[in-house]
Amino acid sequence: MQNTPSTSFVDHAAIRFNQAVIIVLDALAFLLNQPLLVAFVGLVLLIGTLWPPASLFKQIYRRLFKSTGLLRPDLQPDSPHPHLFAQGVGAVFLLAAAAAFWGGWSVLGWILTGIVIILAGINLFFGFCLGCFVYYQLERIGLHVQLPQWK
Repeated sequence: MQNTPSTSFVDHAAIRFNQAVIIVLDALAFLLNQPLLVAFVGLVLLIGTLWPPASLFKQIYRRLFKSTGLLRPDLQPDSPHPHLFAQGVGAVFLLAAAAAFWGGWSVLGWILTGIVIILAGINLFFGFCLGCFVYYQLERIGLHVQLPQWK
């Protein structure tokens, strides 16, 4: 497929790395009962959604794993927007979980965190991104979710 203005390429290895880091850090947060780690992951996802070049997990992938050859890029014709939307939804869930923890509703916080872990796992292991699916359904009905920084 030719790279045209309407077609871009997305490194799916970076997406899988991102999902793996989300799962590991949030599972670790649960096992160690560390809500601050949930908040950290939520903030990283939010920043990466609002300003993609600042995505910490993708920077680690690029600078450490991709540049050293530990992981190979998997460029596929795709739009980054659905993936950024899904990441933003994950950020909202994790930040809502952090708010629940600080509000004394730890069960709700862990449920919201668990939802993110499960959905990231489904994406990582089965290749189905629920956030991307929702993005495309919103597009289909005429709701275009896009931030100016999503180039």
